[in-house]
Amino acid sequence: MHSHDHVRIKRVYEPASAHDGARVLVDRVWPRGISKEEAGLARWMKEIAPSTRLRQWFNHDPQRWEQFQREYAQELDANDDAVSQLLTLCAAGPVTLLYGARDEAHNNALVLQRYLAGRGAR
Repeated sequence: MHSHDHVRIKRVYEPASAHDGARVLVDRVWPRGISKEEAGLARWMKEIAPSTRLRQWFNHDPQRWEQFQREYAQELDANDDAVSQLLTLCAAGPVTLLYGARDEAHNNALVLQRYLAGRGAR
């Protein structure tokens, strides 16, 4: 689990903990093999996930990581509604951004966490 003050990220497959606060799934596709009950979500924000086009192009290829981060940040810049909703949730208390990818070093939740920190989410 990574943490920027109280916006954390973790794989949706890791057990929920008391420190998670609001658990928000930030993937467009529901993760395989986990029920809604197991996920213990406060919200599923499909609309803040990378576009299907960008996600499929990236395909968790570390060679494409730098460009993926830039393009996803541009998508977030154009998605003020969803970003504002998430910032409001962050202002209310701890938030854990959940993702399904196996790659803990190259995933959209990491990009989103940094993006929110840049927008003042603490």
